[in-house]
Amino acid sequence: MSDPVPTPEPAEQQKIDTSVPHSARIWNYWLGGKDNYPVDEAAGDAYTEVFPGIVTIARSSRGFLRRNIAYLVSEAGIRQFLDVGTGLPTAQNTHQVAQGLAPEARIVYVDNDPMVLAHARALLYSTAEGATAYIDANVTDPDRILEVAAETLDFGRPTALILSNILGHVADYEQARSIVTRLMAALPSGSYLSINDGSRGIDPVFEQAQDAYNNSGAVPYNLRSIDEITAYFDGLEFVEPGVVSVTEWRPEAGSGVPAVIAEHGGLARKP
Repeated sequence: MSDPVPTPEPAEQQKIDTSVPHSARIWNYWLGGKDNYPVDEAAGDAYTEVFPGIVTIARSSRGFLRRNIAYLVSEAGIRQFLDVGTGLPTAQNTHQVAQGLAPEARIVYVDNDPMVLAHARALLYSTAEGATAYIDANVTDPDRILEVAAETLDFGRPTALILSNILGHVADYEQARSIVTRLMAALPSGSYLSINDGSRGIDPVFEQAQDAYNNSGAVPYNLRSIDEITAYFDGLEFVEPGVVSVTEWRPEAGSGVPAVIAEHGGLARKP
């Protein structure tokens, strides 16, 4: 169950366009949240009519992120997280998972959606020992992200960069790669990169549904090939098993044999 919807400030309300479906709100709808509008529900329902598996992808993506964070805190000793393109808060957000294991963890969220900003102000509470901050910025402006994040994070210490289902919104693949390169260049040795994105070449029905969504007037999301997703990690050392379907990344005991879905990701360390 989602948290109550905070009331945005007047300036933020003016920025929220309720006439066009928004990917963050649709994703929230698929995750079972309530922080969306009828236009988002209609777009989400139209998508699931073509490809019901999108709900599994959304929830499996969240599970992948949770397992990544648990590994980073418990096994890699990471205490700083830069989560770019966080989307609307639902359950098991980055700071909740990280600070649940290490209360001193520090998390900076980045997004540029006014509804997300309203949620961040009202709901993203930190532990007393740690810190949680929010940056209103676009993924295409990595220099601003780094400048403001440095007010909360110490970039002299290992930091985990999280890019979960955000790079697909960057239409030009080479630009997306340059964003990853720029952000990782600012982080020291021992830092980590976590990426997961919708993958092309796995499920043609998924691709048909995504193409229809991209043509609906909503902000497009571009599926990438597995090779393209893997190339984001060039120069880094993969945590086993590398780039795989998110259901196959260190599944929890008792979860059964994971099915391959069209959402791939990985975790890698900067040497």
